[in-house]
Amino acid sequence: MLRIREWFEKFAANDMSSGVLMIAAMTASILLANSPWREPVAHFFETSLFVGVADIKFARPLEWWINDVLMVFFFLQVGFELKREMKEGFLAERKQILVPALAALGGIVCPAIIYALLNRHAPQYMNGWAIPTATDIAFAICVLMLVGRAVPQAIKIFLLAIAIFDDLGAIVIIALFYNQGVSVDLLGYAGIICFALYFLNKMEVTSFVPYLICGVGLWYCFLNGGIHTTIAGVVVAMAYPMRVNIKKYSPLERLSHKLKPWVDIVILPVFAFASAGLYLGNVTGETFTHTLTLGIICGLFFGKQIGIFLTTWLLIRAGIANFPKEVRPVDLYGVATIAGIGFTMALFVGKLSLPGAMQEEIRLGILCGSLLSALWGILIFGFGEHIHHLTRPKHKMRI
Repeated sequence: MLRIREWFEKFAANDMSSGVLMIAAMTASILLANSPWREPVAHFFETSLFVGVADIKFARPLEWWINDVLMVFFFLQVGFELKREMKEGFLAERKQILVPALAALGGIVCPAIIYALLNRHAPQYMNGWAIPTATDIAFAICVLMLVGRAVPQAIKIFLLAIAIFDDLGAIVIIALFYNQGVSVDLLGYAGIICFALYFLNKMEVTSFVPYLICGVGLWYCFLNGGIHTTIAGVVVAMAYPMRVNIKKYSPLERLSHKLKPWVDIVILPVFAFASAGLYLGNVTGETFTHTLTLGIICGLFFGKQIGIFLTTWLLIRAGIANFPKEVRPVDLYGVATIAGIGFTMALFVGKLSLPGAMQEEIRLGILCGSLLSALWGILIFGFGEHIHHLTRPKHKMRI
């Protein structure tokens, strides 16, 4: 057991592990969706799983447990990372916040505009405008690791910073646009629970048990109150203390370190396996040319790179953004392209925005847009030196 645990920790510590596992899960899901086991697999995810305590009983399909329970822990981890960066990391200094924040905003707005323009004559699909706005950081980092030495360290940090704001943007979008039938009474109870979390933070309680109990209550209020359950994970993460006077280590970083391997190695691959299955038997030329599919593909591939690169270039020209001299314009374009890899959050938003409808078009659009972004990004970094000589700027970027 000790060797298995050591292997698990070592495997989880590798930045590529999550991306590789998600690619494997996605591939397995697509293969099974086009095999004789297609119906048994679909039936498996539709099987009800029963959990009950006293009068509170849940009997929901397995896919629901993945989307509304397991993914809460993913958002809990995202919340931990956001708080760490806001307190002591990249987002702690205002000067460092502006450039990746505006670049991420450009990478959210531009894909949404492209999607909306392509679907302007199909109002029934307009609610899916947020699908191509999210970057999957696990896949993006995996692609950068595959490129290897061709990527400057500053570019990796820039991509991580963009991804942080991208996640924050996704959280805001889900909270504002994809909640239904808000219950005032339950939201009132949720407010009381949030006050309890605030009290625990001020009392510098480091045991996660009371936060977890409050989180379960908050999750239940959100579930029946019209707020998406994943927001509960973010709220709990923001309440958990980063530093306390009586401890030398950070409670938040310690808990995040324990949670991250389970999120990266278990939860995200499980979600990918459950969500990526695309039955190719129904895919035709019309599926590829459907405005929903094209909106997602063009949003991810063109929208992300245009929004991020154009915003960053304008900030550089205005003298607001400064990068180390080893960062070339082609590197910025490459990272903007790779940011078009949208998988986990895009699939998740796709289920929220258009539940039960056009899921094949959504999956096809996400897979094609992400694949195009990954391949083009690899080519950009692979031939970056040749491109750099052809597009050498007159003025060097400075620190």
